[in-house]
Formats: sequence, structure tokens, C-alpha cells
Amino acid sequence: MQIELTDEQSLELRLLLHDALGDLSAEIAGTDNSHFREGLRSRRVALEAVLQQLGDSAGGNA
Repeated sequence: MQIELTDEQSLELRLLLHDALGDLSAEIAGTDNSHFREGLRSRRVALEAVLQQLGDSAGGNA
């Protein structure tokens, strides 16, 4: 799949991904269910891959 984004859309998506990754890290740390934790880790890997493809020019500190 291929999509085209404006610079503004790309920035917003990167910021959204940063927020989601932060939330996932907290959720992963807070769960005791190993199956759920593995699912969250898989999701984190997928979102990190999308962020890498977008280029991380939004800054990792967002």
C-alpha cells in the first residue's frame, strides 16, 4: 500500500505515533498478562516501523 501525505499530515502522523508508542510502553509495563503484553509488543514494533518509514523528523521527544 502506498499513500501520499502533505508535510502537515506527515508531521501530525509522526506526532500521533510518538504518543501511541509512549502509551504502549506504559501499558506494556503495567500488564501482568503475558499474552496481552506480547500483543502490545508486536503492535509497538509495527508502529515503530511505520514511524521509521515516515522519517522521524518530528523528533523523538514529542
